[in-house]
Amino acid sequence: MIPSPYPCLLACLLPAVTAFAAPAPVLASLRSALIFHAPYDAKADAAFARGDPRVYTAADRAKRAGAPAGLPAGDDVRIVPEGGRFGGALEFRRKIKSQVFYQGGANLGYQPREWQGSVSLWLRLDPDRDLEPGYCDPFQFVGQAWNEGNLFIEFSKDHTPRHFRFAIMAVTRFWNPQNRKWEEMPEPERPMVAVHRPPFSRDRWTHVLVTFSRINSGAADGRGTLYLDGARQGTFTGWDHTFNWDVSQSALTVGLAYTGLIDDLAVFNRELGDAEARAVFALPGGVASLPR
Repeated sequence: MIPSPYPCLLACLLPAVTAFAAPAPVLASLRSALIFHAPYDAKADAAFARGDPRVYTAADRAKRAGAPAGLPAGDDVRIVPEGGRFGGALEFRRKIKSQVFYQGGANLGYQPREWQGSVSLWLRLDPDRDLEPGYCDPFQFVGQAWNEGNLFIEFSKDHTPRHFRFAIMAVTRFWNPQNRKWEEMPEPERPMVAVHRPPFSRDRWTHVLVTFSRINSGAADGRGTLYLDGARQGTFTGWDHTFNWDVSQSALTVGLAYTGLIDDLAVFNRELGDAEARAVFALPGGVASLPR
């Protein structure tokens, strides 16, 4: 058995949260916007989903169609009871070649016009000690091919400490017509927010929330925002975020090249604001504590 690099998985090791009680209408509005929630308390399947709640594993990106339901065989990816920020957590014990994912479409709230949304999750890892060389994407929204439009969070591959980034890549010809390499482009010329010294640690949970809006608007007015522990890290605007998805082949992937813990993954069907991002971060029982 591969030993876990997280010898203490107790909920006492948490980021400090200042007292914050969101008004009841804010919490009710967040609940009405929720379209997908995987709390990872007892299983990897979503507890609530507008689409298929089951988790799937494919041998690689090209083999998602027809992939079997469930986590990969063995214990490289497992549910850790009581090891999460709230209850259990999903643990990737080492980098794996297979792809763990949920079906896209309704689970992502995808719209062919004026698509917006938000994604919330908690991560626990030390990127510089736990991750193997290369990019790591804790989650992605992807379609039938990478160059047809995608959005993701990632740890960079060549920096010490590793940068943490949220990016939206439209169809390649819209955002990168010269097909330049990602790391060779100056940061302001990339559709992303980058945090060069992110706060991730083995000893505490870090909350990540990203928002996006005006994907498929037909204009250069797309926007994306990254929050860490309820605080806005930055926004990128003025991009043509045109996607060309076959929605039947879209997916929400988790844990690509990742080693660490993930908890309380949620998708909302609209762009959340600063106060709402703080409210999600401060939820005492995670997304499950939103009013029903």
